[in-house]
Amino acid sequence: MGIDSAEIEERISGALLEEIREKTRSKRGKGMFFALSLGSDGRAEVLVDFCPEKDFEGLSDCDVVVHSHFSGDLEPVELDSAAASVCAENGQGFYIIDRGATRIFALLDCTRSAKIEKLSVENTAFYLSSDGPLSKIFGGYEERPSQIALLRGICGVFNEDRIGVFEAGTGVGKSFAYLIPAMLWAEKNRERVVISTGTKNLQQQIFEKDIPLAKKIIGKEVSAVLVKGRANFVCLRRLSEVANSPDIFSDDKEILDKIYAWSRKTKDGSRSDLSFQPPESVWQRVNSEADACMGSRCPHRKKCFVMKMKKDAGDADILVVNHHLLFADVQSRIEGAGFQSSAVLPQYSRLIFDEAHGIEDSATSFFSGSLTRFKIQKQTNLLFRRRRGSVSGLLFTISALSDCEDRTAEIELEIESAREIFSELEKAADSFVAGNFSERLRESNGRASEKIVGEFLKLKKSLGLIAASVRAILDGIDDADRDEGAVWDTKAVLRRLDSFVEICQNYAGWVEHPELVFWVQRNRLPHSMVGEGENPFYFTFYQTPLDISPFMDTGVFEPMKSVVCVSATLGIEGRFDFWEKRMGLDSLDRARLSVGQFDSPFPYASNMVLAVPSDAPFPDNPNFQAFVEKAVSSLVLNAGGRTLVLFTSYDMLRKTFEAVGKILPKKSKIRLMKQGDDDSFRLLSIFKDDESSVLFATDSFWEGVDVPGRSLSQVVIVKLPFSVPSDPVFSARSEILEKNGGNPFMELSVPEAVIRFRQGFGRLIRRGDDRGAVVVLDRRIIEKRYGSTFTRSVPNTPRVYESLDGLLKKIRGFVV
Repeated sequence: MGIDSAEIEERISGALLEEIREKTRSKRGKGMFFALSLGSDGRAEVLVDFCPEKDFEGLSDCDVVVHSHFSGDLEPVELDSAAASVCAENGQGFYIIDRGATRIFALLDCTRSAKIEKLSVENTAFYLSSDGPLSKIFGGYEERPSQIALLRGICGVFNEDRIGVFEAGTGVGKSFAYLIPAMLWAEKNRERVVISTGTKNLQQQIFEKDIPLAKKIIGKEVSAVLVKGRANFVCLRRLSEVANSPDIFSDDKEILDKIYAWSRKTKDGSRSDLSFQPPESVWQRVNSEADACMGSRCPHRKKCFVMKMKKDAGDADILVVNHHLLFADVQSRIEGAGFQSSAVLPQYSRLIFDEAHGIEDSATSFFSGSLTRFKIQKQTNLLFRRRRGSVSGLLFTISALSDCEDRTAEIELEIESAREIFSELEKAADSFVAGNFSERLRESNGRASEKIVGEFLKLKKSLGLIAASVRAILDGIDDADRDEGAVWDTKAVLRRLDSFVEICQNYAGWVEHPELVFWVQRNRLPHSMVGEGENPFYFTFYQTPLDISPFMDTGVFEPMKSVVCVSATLGIEGRFDFWEKRMGLDSLDRARLSVGQFDSPFPYASNMVLAVPSDAPFPDNPNFQAFVEKAVSSLVLNAGGRTLVLFTSYDMLRKTFEAVGKILPKKSKIRLMKQGDDDSFRLLSIFKDDESSVLFATDSFWEGVDVPGRSLSQVVIVKLPFSVPSDPVFSARSEILEKNGGNPFMELSVPEAVIRFRQGFGRLIRRGDDRGAVVVLDRRIIEKRYGSTFTRSVPNTPRVYESLDGLLKKIRGFVV
């Protein structure tokens, strides 16, 4: 999917290219459209029709439409977008070529391709075999049967257009098991493959480490691009306008000057390329935003970093994205972009989910909407702002361009009104949440939520009035001035105000949206933001989907030719029923589904122990916290540090951290660290380097932490990771299960906790020679009937269940 002459002849035959060149020469100085049909090898071979630019809609009965740019520039223009849209509806491809027909850009891949060349399962497996290419790269290489079995399963998914659900334990080597089939498939069939990961860190690892080695293994140059969301890139137009803004204050100006200097020399324009981290408030003023993008009208389009990334992605065989970006693309396609054209990503029909256990959380987060006072302040400040006696904002610029009567004063008043209404909304929320930190709107508290509904109706009206006044100003701007940057930025603000109005409308009519959970959360402001005597709390109003399975069916499983879902933790006691049901796969034709479990090759039975203190109080016992403090101190001393302590509550984490610091001997060289003390990446780096360190963590540290070797020989799981019953989304899902005659605890609470527990358990053994202990301080795992679901869902290891003192002696040989 490149743009050189060799690549163009892979899409259009040499004879046909010569014919196109002749036609172009005869129409000197004009761009042309060509209608082409494909031959049996998937290349365009026959010229069906050609016409000047203005008549492209008349081109039909062909496989692909080609636009020859007389300028020689392959950058899409507005006419190309219109033409590609028509082609997408007709199931046609759309290419751009230069006037010499030597370079090509596939804006829309042709839906009709050459006959698919299936993967040879044996030949593909050979790459990872004991005498294959990988064995030649690494001396002493040992073939992994589970890895090759997984690779075979993935080959079958590609060859038979299936959906694969595969659990691959730690050490199986799942990255190469899916990368090699994916890269060979893309190279053989010219079908792009998208790989979606749970985190940006894993995205980076796949792109920077795994893909280069996979290319070396297969001996083929397959093109790959790491695709980031727009917000990661600087927008040159916004940067230029903000840097020259008269309301820039000294601190911001210094940072903006540094960003501007960097923008002149950076190659990719992404935030990760900066040598410093600008404050979020500053970066958000200059980053790229989809609804503020001027596209082909932008004066900086030729240097646009987002456009460059999109071109690179359009040329690539493999795209590496994260789940959030993938869902943005799928949403765009469901809402009208379709599945045969470019949307957020270029067209694709082969998809691999790595870290597939996180799909539900990622999709739930992506499709949730929220509203806070800060979101409203940010957008209204962009329109109108008073600061230190001066006024600024987009309103003044667009008003100067408009022949509409001046509405600045009335908009300022309405902005102030909206803020006052939101203040009343927060008071209502404070009363509604009462002594809790979150509460959802439901039938049983309908009367208590009436005040919230009433304030949302007022807020909807106020924000609507602001938007209407701003639209009136925009309507008065002459066509010649509509490409001004301030006009585009104002339209972006309007779109966000419209989204706020929609949330207000939904909250006001929440009973009409049973597919959503509406809930309120109390949040504490950082101490630096709270003045003396000020309220340290603010509120977030959420709307969250209850069930993502309809979206997954409509946007992923149904339209894609093949989907691979792979993770180390999908199953419970060897079965995938729970995960499949959450994804909606339980209603899929089973003939299209491939399922497999591939066990870790690591020696769990000899290298680790699972231990539970029999004298621990149950977690609901008032003495549990004191026991945890004593147990963690003893376990840390027993191992000489080298411990990851996982909590389900930050409050318990903090209390335990402080207590352990006092209990440990003063001469102890053990270094204690806790999540929140520093950037997560730096904390992990210190933890890896310092073998005497202990890391107290919660939330994201239950997964993704990879610390092989002696730095981590003990994982302490303080409590089984059950969701808090009062969590609004969890309680709403439980309520639905109960109404349908189900058992929320066994059908939702336990399965979710088991998968989370498996993630925490998996932090210990990261390579074949790792040794250690996983210590669970929650003896429900042994004494409650459901506890066996946890223990049967992790690798079989020696088990210790006795008093803390006896346990310390039994595990010492594993942790030192």
